[in-house]
Amino acid sequence: MENQKQEDTSKDEPVINYRGLKAMPFIMGNETFEKLGTLGSAANLVVYLSTVFNMKSVNAATLINIFNGTTNLATLVGAFLTDTYFGRYKMLGFACISSFLGMTMLMLTAAITALHPPKCEAGEICVGPTAWQLTFLLGGFGFLVIGAGGIRPCNLAFGADQFNPATESGKRGTTSFFNWYYFSYIFAVMVSVTLIVYVQSDISWAIGLGIPAIFMFLSTLLFFVGTYMYVIVKPEGSPLTSMAQVVVAAIKKRRLKLPENPAHSLFKYMPTSSINSKLPYTHQFRFLDKAAIITTEDKIKLDGTATKPWELCSIQKVEEVKCIVRIIPIWTTAFIYHIGLIQQQTYAVFQALQMDRRLIKSSTFEVPAASYTVFTMLTVTLWIPFYDRILVPFIRRFTGKEGGLTLLQRMGIGIVLSLITVLVSGLIEERRRMLALTGHTLGISQKGGYISSMSGMWLIPQLMLAGLSEAFNYIAQIEFYYKQFPENMRSIAGSSFFVGYAISSYLSGLLVSLVHNISEGAKTGDWLADDLNKGRLDYFYYLIGALGVLNFGYFLLCAKWYRYKGASGSTLEVAMEESSRDLA
Repeated sequence: MENQKQEDTSKDEPVINYRGLKAMPFIMGNETFEKLGTLGSAANLVVYLSTVFNMKSVNAATLINIFNGTTNLATLVGAFLTDTYFGRYKMLGFACISSFLGMTMLMLTAAITALHPPKCEAGEICVGPTAWQLTFLLGGFGFLVIGAGGIRPCNLAFGADQFNPATESGKRGTTSFFNWYYFSYIFAVMVSVTLIVYVQSDISWAIGLGIPAIFMFLSTLLFFVGTYMYVIVKPEGSPLTSMAQVVVAAIKKRRLKLPENPAHSLFKYMPTSSINSKLPYTHQFRFLDKAAIITTEDKIKLDGTATKPWELCSIQKVEEVKCIVRIIPIWTTAFIYHIGLIQQQTYAVFQALQMDRRLIKSSTFEVPAASYTVFTMLTVTLWIPFYDRILVPFIRRFTGKEGGLTLLQRMGIGIVLSLITVLVSGLIEERRRMLALTGHTLGISQKGGYISSMSGMWLIPQLMLAGLSEAFNYIAQIEFYYKQFPENMRSIAGSSFFVGYAISSYLSGLLVSLVHNISEGAKTGDWLADDLNKGRLDYFYYLIGALGVLNFGYFLLCAKWYRYKGASGSTLEVAMEESSRDLA
């Protein structure tokens, strides 16, 4: 337990009372209930839209992709506003209230008959939502987007703020918090895709959506009750301004010639209060170095800073911008990568709706379609300790690397596994469809298509492969951004994964719409028909696989070109550089 005071180094610098673990009941309570609320609301949305709001499968999948994309993209805006204006405490408080309002509105769409279309029985012509019903639903989505945009980039950093980074107990407390944070996420996923999804699908949508709203209320309440315990860090301004200064200064001095020995001749100032690690000079993107050329017009203050930061920037600032520019190509490889896994949250659920979901043939109990996605998270949960405790020590003997594999190697393995995932998904869908068309059926689904006699358990292989892919790529991505971004850009680093996922969601929605519109008039018929038996979902999976192969080739080129932050020429640094090329 930590309850230490940071030593006062200046009369003007206030003493910070880090309460450490004493603040954790409020923060972890807020985290756990927030995830139960958020995941409980989102886990089954595609089924809710297609069954309660009577949307076509294509429209429901597209709307979910847009919602997920906007939710994740909002984290970048949230990170900027947090760092520049509000700070993490105010942003989290506002975001929690917004999420609660969104979940309440979503619950009302199920509880109030006037806020959703009439129930559609099998064989009937379904009536879609009215403009007012759709507006109210999208209003709830809007509040959820605002909430996620504020919570996701701030929650981890706010928890870490409560521990003194200068003490050993503080460092241990931070590690413990990260472990509990991950556990709370796993716990929330398990509860959401099993118990809450079951209540929604088999008991009552109003109750099933009301439970997450209650969880979100408890999360908000706990957050504000613990206010007096928190260390509240004030915003220090956006680091994006510093990046803009480098670009502007480089453009202004674009006609100047770089000195022969730029590493020793450029402006080298670095403030002692900076939390960023000092970076060595690199030869990539040398045009940015011109921002650090000192001319006769440039003036330096007594404290070593430039009088006009938009015309002269230190080489440290330039190298920090280079770090970001180097990250961008690697970041873009995630756009196509995520698409194959996104389908496991939408079209895998639609597959389950037209499969035999009974656990026992003689039983009448059916597994909710969205609950099958629990196997993805179970795989991640079981794989991580196995990989960390058993595989890493074994692989380390051969590679000599502390982590066994480099971050880029782990990301590459994840991409390959995603390719295998969509291939297996296509083969399973091909078999499911064949059985349904040859008379091996159990009845008719709500959408009017025959339910294949193929067991829903056949979805487990593709979902487990998706989990393995996430375990390699998702975790490596997050760690990559955390380590490779400058230290003062941790909020931006925290949002980078979500923004990449957002773009993937938009691309997925666009791809679904294009395939639907193009294939509708083809001889094969609509690949993404509401009745999967009339469509060719397997072709859609194979198309995503083909895009994934091209993306993997692009990733190999980016991995070969990339240089890790801090690599300049020493034996250790050269080894770090070479490790980024091992995969290629």
